[in-house]
Amino acid sequence: MNGRAGAELTQDKTGPEPVGGLRGSNQSGMRAHNERLVLSLLRQHGAMAKTDIARLSGLSAQTISVIMRALEQDGFLARGEPQRGRIGQPSVPMSLNAAGAYFLGLKIGRRSADLTLIDFLGQVVGTRRWIYRYPTPDQVVRFVTEALPALLSLLPPAARERVGGMGIAMPFQLWAWIDHIHAPQDEMDQWRTRDIGAELAAIARMPVTIQNDATAACGAELVFGKGDRPSDFLYFYFGYFIGGGLVLNNRLFTGKTGNAAGVGPMPVPGPDGRMTRLLELASMYRLAEAMDAAGEYSAALWEEPDYWRVSSGVLRGWLEESATGLASAILSAATLIEIDTVMIDGWMPRDVRAMMVAETTKALHRLDLSGVTPPLIREGTVGPAARALGAAAVPLSQRYLLDPASSQIEV
Repeated sequence: MNGRAGAELTQDKTGPEPVGGLRGSNQSGMRAHNERLVLSLLRQHGAMAKTDIARLSGLSAQTISVIMRALEQDGFLARGEPQRGRIGQPSVPMSLNAAGAYFLGLKIGRRSADLTLIDFLGQVVGTRRWIYRYPTPDQVVRFVTEALPALLSLLPPAARERVGGMGIAMPFQLWAWIDHIHAPQDEMDQWRTRDIGAELAAIARMPVTIQNDATAACGAELVFGKGDRPSDFLYFYFGYFIGGGLVLNNRLFTGKTGNAAGVGPMPVPGPDGRMTRLLELASMYRLAEAMDAAGEYSAALWEEPDYWRVSSGVLRGWLEESATGLASAILSAATLIEIDTVMIDGWMPRDVRAMMVAETTKALHRLDLSGVTPPLIREGTVGPAARALGAAAVPLSQRYLLDPASSQIEV
């Protein structure tokens, strides 16, 4: 992979055609569009009867019947129990079939890599993790070569033919951050010239797409997020560095290079009043440094995101410093795009995430908010796996979901 425009990376179509022959993977025209519309409605609303889908889609009942019959025959839909109690024939709810398709998501982080297999509902079938000092292309290729067969073996042989693609979530320009991750420049420079997408597509024998890691995490919130999700929100994800994403009108806004809302370099006031970058305050590497200075075992941060062994004093100092930086960044963003919701997630336990949200809310309201409507700050709902799940969501969305901007009906 080279360091050129991220827009090219997010649209990467390298590699041979996928294993198997999933319906819709290469269809075009009216049928494919309206099938995606039905699948998108079912993903958004859950199980529904054909009459409800016809009402929401604007398509005729006859058209919906034809589409759903084909989707059911091809294994993408599951039939529920008939709902009685109304006049006429019982209503039969239809939902997405978890075994309809599978997708792989690879997170390449600065301290660890995760390869995750999900089903059509976004449920995790299995995950393999590798922890390293710093990432190199050879390490990643070896990891995927070893982990992929083990993951696919979790599926029945016939289901392996329904794996529809692999997404990769990784930081762009990995070679530019050697001072922070303490990696040899010559080894990290390999990321400039290696086409990791093409190499992994050849190994996996399926299409591979690449997306910025924090953008992918934001995409996971958009596709797999739970509860009442706002149509517009700014998203922060805590990894080794802090990153972000932006959703506008239910669409992930990636910008012309694929790195829009990459919040790490945002200028914010530091503890001494001088301007610094947000990533210098609100990143997990800062917590690791504080733990090392206190004689605590910081490597555990990268091993287990659901449970941190960190002293309360070190954690409190990091939370306050991070929240102060986040509050300034949020204020700047709110004045620019009038965002009304901010979501915070990361490679961290739920209780720490909740504390980060609470501290950031307090820090924001300590600032001068004259002329600004402060956004609501909420917890993300996906958690540590957001980057890998977001990577897997890219091929899922490309093949089976409809872009909200093109959700008009084709007749």
